[in-house]
Amino acid sequence: MPDSLPDNDTPASLTYGLQILQSLRKINRAIDVHSRKLKSDYNITGPQLVCLGIIQNSGSSTVTRIAKEAYLSASTVVGILDRLEQEGYIVRQRDPADRRNWNVELTKKASTLLESVPALLHDGLLQSIKQLPESEQASIANSILKIVQLLGAESLKASPMLATATVGSRKV
Repeated sequence: MPDSLPDNDTPASLTYGLQILQSLRKINRAIDVHSRKLKSDYNITGPQLVCLGIIQNSGSSTVTRIAKEAYLSASTVVGILDRLEQEGYIVRQRDPADRRNWNVELTKKASTLLESVPALLHDGLLQSIKQLPESEQASIANSILKIVQLLGAESLKASPMLATATVGSRKV
C-alpha cells in the first residue's frame, strides 16, 4: 500500500515504480550500514566474515572451496585472505598432498572474533522470512525475481550473502 496517495496527474504505476526504487535503495543502505558497523566495531567486513565462517565450518579450506561457497571469484577471495592473514585471522599452508594448493585455517584470534561478532545481516533476514507464511515467502521471492528480470540482471552472479562490494579504494 503506498505511503501517500498519488496526485491526480501521476499514474499509480509511476508511484509504485518510485516506491520500488526507494525500497531497493533502503535495502542497499541497510546492507551498507551493517557492513560499516562491522568494520567500525570489529574491524572486519561482511565478505571477510563470510570467508571466516566458511573456513570455520570446514575446519580448513582452500581458495577454490571458499570462492565457490561464497559465490565470489578466486581472485577476490585471495585479496580477502591476504587482508585476513595480515590481521592475524588466518594462516595458509601448502597442501602436502598437492603443493599447488594452499590450506587455509583459522587462528585463535579469528575463533575469538567469531564468538563475539553479531550475525550477518542475511542470517537475521533469513530467520525473519522463515517465520512468514509460505504463501507470503513465495510472493516475496516471485516479486524480487521479477525485479531481477526487469533489470535484465538474471545472468549476473551474486552471492547469497549480503555484503557490500569494493567501491573506489575501499577494500572488502
